[in-house]
Amino acid sequence: MRWWAAANFVSNVGTWTQLTVQNLLVLQITGSAAVTGLSVSLQAAPGLLLGLAGGAAVDRWSHKATAAVCQALLAAVAFATCLLVALGRLDLPALMALALVTGVVATVDGPACSLLGNGLVPARDVPSAIGVGSLVHSAGRLVGAALAGVTVVAFGTAAAYAVNGLSFLFVAGVIPFLRPAPDARPPVTAVPAEREEAPGVAAGLRYFLGRPRLVALAAMNAVSALFGRNYSLTLVVLVTGPLAGDAASFSRVSTTLAAGGIVGAVLGARLRRPRVRLVALLTAAGALLQVLAGVVPSTALLLVLVLPMAVAESVGDTAQSTLLQTDPPARMRGRVLGAWSTVRTGWGLAAPPLLGLLMELLGVRAALVAGGLVIVAALTGGWLTHRRAPARPCATPLTPAPAPA
Repeated sequence: MRWWAAANFVSNVGTWTQLTVQNLLVLQITGSAAVTGLSVSLQAAPGLLLGLAGGAAVDRWSHKATAAVCQALLAAVAFATCLLVALGRLDLPALMALALVTGVVATVDGPACSLLGNGLVPARDVPSAIGVGSLVHSAGRLVGAALAGVTVVAFGTAAAYAVNGLSFLFVAGVIPFLRPAPDARPPVTAVPAEREEAPGVAAGLRYFLGRPRLVALAAMNAVSALFGRNYSLTLVVLVTGPLAGDAASFSRVSTTLAAGGIVGAVLGARLRRPRVRLVALLTAAGALLQVLAGVVPSTALLLVLVLPMAVAESVGDTAQSTLLQTDPPARMRGRVLGAWSTVRTGWGLAAPPLLGLLMELLGVRAALVAGGLVIVAALTGGWLTHRRAPARPCATPLTPAPAPA
């Protein structure tokens, strides 16, 4: 698990090194902000269209082999982009094609790597493993963003893609040496064929829709994504607009967000049996802090609120990931994660335009306040509906043994 955490840290450093400069590169090539946004959407779109299929593939293939192949393919894409940038041959069609290929590979790579990492620790330590993953992600983001500036200045934009390619190769090189924990859950191949649900994406979707707690997580994720949580968009408008700040001011806000994410990941790693109620409480806390952020008179006071906002978001995300990766039986987890990828990608694509429209119509302060109140109202409505609904037995426990759902 220590090797896996180290490999993921290296991978996140490489990813954020590339992402830090990628949008600037696209803007330089095309001169169009709209096309820049389209390139981001193209990379995310396969998660919406192929997430279920990717999860189904992960449930049927070896997690180690699948993750290693995906990491090697992502390295090849990064090196190809590096070569095209270095030769000055990266045009718009090639850029869009590479973004699309990356998105397709990621639909399989994401759930494969998640489930591979969970198998390296005893079942009782899976929540801690997920928390470590969140911590590694936040730390890699900080280091990668800093490394990007140094790399581009010293070696040029192409070097950022080379760094990312090398980070993928490092992960692919570590995977063959990983060994599952002795009491980790058995792999999907250990389940007899006659006890397995119908193959394909339909079984995963039916399972997801048939689990009220998973549907509740999807609903909370949707409303919080559509009316808040996109702090990189809302806070930059707030800081540079009503608060009359500059790029340095927003940099301090971004650093505070990243620091809060690290603190939240450490706290989230201590969770053992998180519940949907905890995710709801943390979502409501973040929404109320968002309301306060909408009325602060200065950047200094905003920084005071940003830290607990990021902590609540990070702990909630860790609890949510733990539920998604431990609630289903082992042989269904890839498909559940695939269904989640589809849901999350859908809201991820819809949220920025909606938030932008709200800020245009209401102003950023009113949009933050209104969005936070909408989130709290939706959570309250969901809680009241749940309280009034007749109790029914849960067909599947939190961490079920491998048996038909």
